[in-house]
Amino acid sequence: MSYAKQMLDTTPSSFEFDAAALAECIAACFDCAQACSACADACLGEEMVAELRKCIRLDLDCADVCAATGRVLSRQTAYDATITTAVLTACAAACKACGDECASHAQMHDHCRICAEACRRCAQACNALLGQS
Repeated sequence: MSYAKQMLDTTPSSFEFDAAALAECIAACFDCAQACSACADACLGEEMVAELRKCIRLDLDCADVCAATGRVLSRQTAYDATITTAVLTACAAACKACGDECASHAQMHDHCRICAEACRRCAQACNALLGQS
């Protein structure tokens, strides 16, 4: 069981989402943030770094959006649907853009393949929560 699920199980507040789906989304956001940060770093280590400029930028943007989304989702007391919907939508969009870019480099760079997978998982988790709101 993830820490996110354990924390949700102990919160005195009720929340709008299925607890398992919410915990999965929180974990997916933080996993994706880490994967994107690591992918950007790995891209910087590649010989063809200039060709990876867009990938690096999207990795860094996606990492920031995912980390922020994971933090917002972790706070369910006095829930605000407007903010949650906005961050989930932004996160899904950032993950799609980053995942698409990383997928275009996946045959040449394993770190991009792994990052694209993390982005797809996170986008799916965000979209699943959006479907519950």
